[in-house]
Amino acid sequence: MLDSQAVAGGESPAELLFRAAAMVPAERYALAAIAVVSVFLYRFLELHVIGDVLRGFRGGRVELTFHPASEIYHRVASKCRSLHGRYLATPWLASPHLQTLFLGISGRPPSFTYKRQLYTVRDGGTIALDWLLASDLEDADGFISKDDSTPLVVVVPGLTSDSAAAYVKHLVYSIASKGWNVVVSNHRGLGGVSITSDCFYNGGWTEDVREVIKYLHHRYPKTPLFCIGTSIGANIVIGDRFISRKLVQRIYDKALAIGLKGYAKLHQPVLARLANWEGIKKSRSIREFDHHATCVVASYETVDTYYRRCSSASFVGNVSVPLLCINALDDPLCTREAIPWDECRANKNIVLATTPNGGHLAFFQGLTAGRLWWVGAASEFLFALHESSYMHWQKANDHVLHSSLESSIDKSPYVNIMEDGMVAPVTKDGPSNNDGSPSDHEVDGVQLSNGVGDRQQLEVSGEKHNEHVSEAGNESPAGSANRQGDDIYSNKLHEIIAPVKRSINQLTRHQGRSIWLLAYIAFVTSWPLLGSLAFITFRKKFRNPLRAK
Repeated sequence: MLDSQAVAGGESPAELLFRAAAMVPAERYALAAIAVVSVFLYRFLELHVIGDVLRGFRGGRVELTFHPASEIYHRVASKCRSLHGRYLATPWLASPHLQTLFLGISGRPPSFTYKRQLYTVRDGGTIALDWLLASDLEDADGFISKDDSTPLVVVVPGLTSDSAAAYVKHLVYSIASKGWNVVVSNHRGLGGVSITSDCFYNGGWTEDVREVIKYLHHRYPKTPLFCIGTSIGANIVIGDRFISRKLVQRIYDKALAIGLKGYAKLHQPVLARLANWEGIKKSRSIREFDHHATCVVASYETVDTYYRRCSSASFVGNVSVPLLCINALDDPLCTREAIPWDECRANKNIVLATTPNGGHLAFFQGLTAGRLWWVGAASEFLFALHESSYMHWQKANDHVLHSSLESSIDKSPYVNIMEDGMVAPVTKDGPSNNDGSPSDHEVDGVQLSNGVGDRQQLEVSGEKHNEHVSEAGNESPAGSANRQGDDIYSNKLHEIIAPVKRSINQLTRHQGRSIWLLAYIAFVTSWPLLGSLAFITFRKKFRNPLRAK
């Protein structure tokens, strides 16, 4: 009875809990708050300090993705030490967001002065070409003669960036200090140049780069040309579905939208006439800006149509020149989901290098963050490429992804119903070489071919042709006529079987595990031809006994 009265007259459980909490020193609460905030910031900023410590500050390994039979890897990329090593980020920038932020704020670029050339394209637009020659770093009055054979690198900056960006200056200075010449092809309306036509650049606009390279090739015909694109310069792959997945990425989205609106404000008189200016001013994301500006000016039906048609993933399979792609897996803008892994792996001309860390165009190295790792890796690859045979031979168009059996319906939501009832995607692709045979390409009027492959194929064909001629020369007219008849049947049979064999070869390269199923399909689909094949094979044997009788 007394105990129950004491409990009833005492404090409530909540009050007891509050009194017990008040007895804990305030320092303990401060330490707990610091721990919670630290864990939140570590996850939010995607810090990797603990991972670097556990790896003994050796950095993450550079992973390479390429076709197993890629000559570009075996003859060029395999000689690049930076692509077979590790990358360790600057310790006090052990976060992709800290690296990207530091690159935008400072970046510690080298100090030098460009020489500017204004180039007018065919539609009246103006492009600023900013030059840095190797001789400029030696305090000489440098110039390029028409017969100069010093390699020239064309640099294409990223979204709303120009030649003054820190990462661009790092790249330009690094290449020029090694004895090569560099020119930065600024986007229209950037680099302090006004818009002089009704055309603006976007993620899919490649005509300016094409025209600049063609101009440089015509003006310096003996100069080897290379090209480096960064971010949107390499081609935009930052659709809103990737850039808006996380809270921190939405911050980037808004920041880039602010930069785009600043670019639009510089050219308001033109954009206000061509696009939805009120919508541009209210844009709070890249998608909204593209809806009110890019799609209107460039005549895209929707924003998704613009992203789909301009994404580099749609064109990676058609790359027919040596190409090195570098991407950090923690890049907050060009995320790992946006990387066309399978397309890069299927193309023999592409080597994809990925690192666990690096941020967006940053990859700072050293305690002072004075170097960018990707700059050295790209320079090393270009120098190895220049010393290889692939400077003069372009790889043949041997891309498995664009074979005659491939369906591109999954790449476009638009389809047509053909006259024969087949469903085909609506594309803007011109006629292509669908039989999988090697083909030559012409770039700027220069015929380029696969030198090694073409020579081998020519030698084999020549041996067979000579053997056939020598045998035919020793036969009688009747035997020659019989052989010609057999050849006709053999050629017709080969024409029938060749597509089946080619299709099987292409499928087996994709699905090696299904080889027995493919063999069964090949036998079932081609068994009506076996009788004709046996008749042609044994026809001469049957003919001789009949003649003897």
